[in-house]
Amino acid sequence: MTIAASLFGLLGGLSLFLYGMKVMSEGIQQAAGDRMQNALNFMTKNRFIAVFTGLVVTAIVQSSSAVSVMLISFVNAGLLTLTQTIGVTMGANIGTTATAWIASLIGFQMDIATLALPTIGIGYVMKAVKWKHQDMGEAIMGFGLLFLGLEFLTNSLPKVDAQSVSFISSLSNLGFLSNLIGLGVGMGITLLMHSSSATITLIITLAHGNFIKFDLSAAMILGANIGTTIDAVMAAIGAKTAAKRTALFHVLFNVVGAFAVLIVFTPFVELVDFIVPGPRDGDGVTTHLAMFHTVFNIACTVLFLPFVNQIAAFVTFVVRDKDKDTDKDGGTEDYRFVYQDGILNVPELAIVRAAKEIRDMAGLASLMYGKISRLLELMKGEAVTPESVDALVAELAGKENYADQMREELTVFLIECSRGQLNRRTEYNITQLLHIIGNIEEMTDVCFSMIKLLERCVKKDRTFKAKETEALSPYVALVEEFLDFVRIHVGSPLSRKEISHARDLEEQINASQNKLRKLGRKRIQSGANVKRELLFIDLVRSIEKLGDYCYDMSGALSRMK
Repeated sequence: MTIAASLFGLLGGLSLFLYGMKVMSEGIQQAAGDRMQNALNFMTKNRFIAVFTGLVVTAIVQSSSAVSVMLISFVNAGLLTLTQTIGVTMGANIGTTATAWIASLIGFQMDIATLALPTIGIGYVMKAVKWKHQDMGEAIMGFGLLFLGLEFLTNSLPKVDAQSVSFISSLSNLGFLSNLIGLGVGMGITLLMHSSSATITLIITLAHGNFIKFDLSAAMILGANIGTTIDAVMAAIGAKTAAKRTALFHVLFNVVGAFAVLIVFTPFVELVDFIVPGPRDGDGVTTHLAMFHTVFNIACTVLFLPFVNQIAAFVTFVVRDKDKDTDKDGGTEDYRFVYQDGILNVPELAIVRAAKEIRDMAGLASLMYGKISRLLELMKGEAVTPESVDALVAELAGKENYADQMREELTVFLIECSRGQLNRRTEYNITQLLHIIGNIEEMTDVCFSMIKLLERCVKKDRTFKAKETEALSPYVALVEEFLDFVRIHVGSPLSRKEISHARDLEEQINASQNKLRKLGRKRIQSGANVKRELLFIDLVRSIEKLGDYCYDMSGALSRMK
């Protein structure tokens, strides 16, 4: 009965610890949401900043697995290159050591029973009160739950003597084989729990309770570092080649690092003893294990970082490019927004992923309009055949259908993101992105109606004269410029200068529209073909609609925070 009670107490304490970590992580993410969304700007600078970014993001998210899944999703979408993700992965491994330090310095070195409930109470009050620091209240409440979980963990294990753990002690006296056994056990537990943080917290608790010795605990921590790569491997299944290469690096980095330390295990432990003087048993074992975990990940990063390009070349050689060309411009293929489920664990950064797809959608609208623009250019100097127009109508019909699918899937994804723990700013930004998606889809509808209008012009022999199409050219170019402007800025708020530029484009488009419509009416009054001129005026009006949608999207971008 005592054993069962201890096991349930251990499980409950560990669960409460992880739940507290989750609440704390979500609170910090909400408080730092805008900074999280800017993380990509740092990742793309250089390898050293990439390491720092991975460290900070993982320390906030409290999960190297979540960061790994995020990276694979970004690589899969083309937001990051393999070389860029290597540095971030190294930093993520360092950032995840924060959990071990929380457990060792707070859970076993302080009287946390007196801290837990007051911290939970303060955090709850801060979250309940309507003020700007509500998000930090949730983070503080998570800290309190984390403290409480550690308290249960430390009190759940009974006092043990040497005889009661004689079997485990015997496993610690087999030299290198003991280290291999420890590595295997740590890896196995992490594979089952899908959390190296939970495994390492459990290892530190068992070591503090004298159930396992330091050497075996350290080897188990190495195994936990290998086991945590399972999430990256699972996320890469079915992904593109670049994502599989990222997952392979994550595995190689942790496996090679772990076995390298096993080979020089004794000198490595002596290095840890030098950094953290004092005994490796009793209360001292927790600090030694936390330092072991940190030094291991820092040493691996220092060892691998100078060879980022060579490592990238190696994994590229091992995982050959087998991706087939996919139709991202909206052809006959159906659209599928492919993303790893785990990215929703970090909804602030998932929005960065969605913004990239929205830019692709805006690019699709721009492509459709560009084809119409080129058709108008062809009408200036040569006859356009009905067959060529039919082919273009069929092509743009496929692209318009593709845009409809994009709107549906991206809307579902953003709504799914909005169900997570988000700050108010990010919730507001999601609303603006949904508005932009609707505008882009409407633009593709307008483009398709324009090609149908031009089809009527050609088939009924009412094509515009060279003078008319020449007058259209600057007007068409203005809208094309506006489309490119919006596409480039999707996902980020506009500056005052950019807002002013958008307003200028809108005013120029409106002025050109009025001028062209007047020209069309004058030609009708002077005896020109009425039906052709009415088609001309309809085309001018349709192009102006695109300008209106662009300006509306610019307004949504200017409202983003």
